Amino acid sequence: MQIRSFFAEYIPVFVKGILMGICDIIPGVSGGTVAFISGIYGRLISAVAHVSPLIIYDLLKWDLPAFRARLLQMDVVFLFVLLAGIGSAFLIASRIMLWFLEEYPVLTNGFFFGLILASSVLLFAPLPHRYKGGYIFLILGIILGLFIVMLNPAALGHSYPVLFITGFIALCAMILPGISGAYITLLMNQYEYMLHAIKILNLPDISAYLAGGVLGILTFTRLLKYLLKYYHDLIVAVLTGIMLGSSKLLLDRALEPAASGSELIISVIAGILVVALFQYVQNFAKKKSMDN
Repeated sequence: MQIRSFFAEYIPVFVKGILMGICDIIPGVSGGTVAFISGIYGRLISAVAHVSPLIIYDLLKWDLPAFRARLLQMDVVFLFVLLAGIGSAFLIASRIMLWFLEEYPVLTNGFFFGLILASSVLLFAPLPHRYKGGYIFLILGIILGLFIVMLNPAALGHSYPVLFITGFIALCAMILPGISGAYITLLMNQYEYMLHAIKILNLPDISAYLAGGVLGILTFTRLLKYLLKYYHDLIVAVLTGIMLGSSKLLLDRALEPAASGSELIISVIAGILVVALFQYVQNFAKKKSMDN
């Protein structure tokens, strides 16, 4: 009976993890949106909030009661099953995404550009009504985003420190509103490299990326939460600007191969429509939860 109830509770969590993983691997789409739509966002945030390095200290002290208590607070079974679903999706989707990038670079990068463009508009749209300086910080963000592209991220290479820093920034981005960790990875010129690393299970590279991400979640997220609590609109305006400015990288990549303008336009529109669909479903889920 316990085994049956375990599977009844956690098979849906695994499936939701797969859906989150598919979205997390696409620049411009956030797995957090899937978590919200599927009703596990609150549980996920609570579990991540209780992740603490003190659990290692408890284990070293062999304080088993404290260790078990922290595991319960972390909702460790839920996190493990969810991460297993996300990881499974990564293994499958990485191959598909690499194939699209190799065979249809114009359509794929155009699609990513449409995703980022639509996400940026949705992110910024509510701000001018609440925050007078929104446009100023949006412009500053755009300038910063263009500057990042001009720095030529391709020159960074793919060393372990670079992968570590990329993971640190990308996984921290997961708690930011509307920001995709995959897009940060792409902006740091590690996206296709990491897709290939996942495809061939290059454990050293994957470990370096994940180690940076774990450290970012354990340390820097507290600062990000503080900034979002007290300077939410300012931070969102700057982030939106960075996304818009740095999206020039995607546009440049889409225009590199010889291709018809109609292909690019169709792919951009497709990206915009996907974000619109996600927003519609999210609004519907939010309305439904409020009615209940």
